[in-house]
Amino acid sequence: MATLADIAGSVHATFDGAGGGTLGLDPAEKVCLLIVDGMGADLLAAHPSRAPFLSAALSRVLTAGLPSSTPTSLATIGTGVLSGNHGMLGITVAVPGENRLLNCLRWKTDGPPVDPLTWQPVDTVFQRLARLDVASSYVAPAAFDGAGLTEAVYRGVRYVPADTLDERVAGVHAALRATPRAYVTCYYGELDAMGHMTGWGSPEWLDQLTIVDGLAERLAAALPPGGVLYVTADHGMINATDKVDLDHHPELTEGVALVGGEARLRHLYTVPGAAGAVLQTWRSVLGDRARVATREEAVDAGWFGPVDPALLGRVGDVVAVADGECVIASSGKEPLEWSMTGYHGSLTPAEQNVPFLEIRR
Repeated sequence: MATLADIAGSVHATFDGAGGGTLGLDPAEKVCLLIVDGMGADLLAAHPSRAPFLSAALSRVLTAGLPSSTPTSLATIGTGVLSGNHGMLGITVAVPGENRLLNCLRWKTDGPPVDPLTWQPVDTVFQRLARLDVASSYVAPAAFDGAGLTEAVYRGVRYVPADTLDERVAGVHAALRATPRAYVTCYYGELDAMGHMTGWGSPEWLDQLTIVDGLAERLAAALPPGGVLYVTADHGMINATDKVDLDHHPELTEGVALVGGEARLRHLYTVPGAAGAVLQTWRSVLGDRARVATREEAVDAGWFGPVDPALLGRVGDVVAVADGECVIASSGKEPLEWSMTGYHGSLTPAEQNVPFLEIRR
């Protein structure tokens, strides 16, 4: 199955005449990509009546890659490579050799700041498109303008601050018409935020899905002649029914210097010599609630795609990928994450499957 990594190359191919890439996209001079945070393909398919416009166009499903989380997937869409090459291997990832974590979503860390241009080393599709005289724009909330994650994954775009739905539609409309060749990415994050709070499928989440459907329809209507709208998501979601509290299982943090990743995928950075014991403890305590592997096993299994040797230190010495509807978090150290209903980051179809829709004028 194609992945989110195939979008960048395929869009590039629509502009350079190379034949549409892996996704076989037809040529276009005006392209808009709407990214709906948290709109998994399985979730969308479960509620066609709440999103009739999108459901009618749903014909292709991609996989998100691991972890199925926002910073990872946005980097994958922006670069065209999977996490093992762009290095955004989770929401919180160890800065190798410095005994600290970088929160890749909020771009926060203890100690010296981390340069986004160094942390994420791969050229973006926007930089590559500039060589074809294609102008790239990013239409998204003003709060993300200049943020570390934005700098890491959206290098080469003109940022268009847009908070309301009307502002996003107007921003896309203007950007598509500003230059002869344009690639405009529009981001909508409110569906994911509601899913975290109330769970996917909740009345509040369904209301957000209807809003997303209306936004997509308005963006399609705003396309110039010959323009195309693609719609995708960064990941899906599960509603947790089984929570493992690290505070109630001190044996799970014995020998662990840093607990990274997120509630559905944990990177465990161990103290020297403790990796084997940590591996066995996590396997014993969690049983079939998670797949627990060494760094070498995870890399050899291709969990993160091909891994750049220079980035191996960002992968946990032990990696635990939750199965079913289990999450692993600390109620004391991660109170917000612990309190959530909806989660993502793992390998289940509900989290991995994302739609890829195409609407042309």
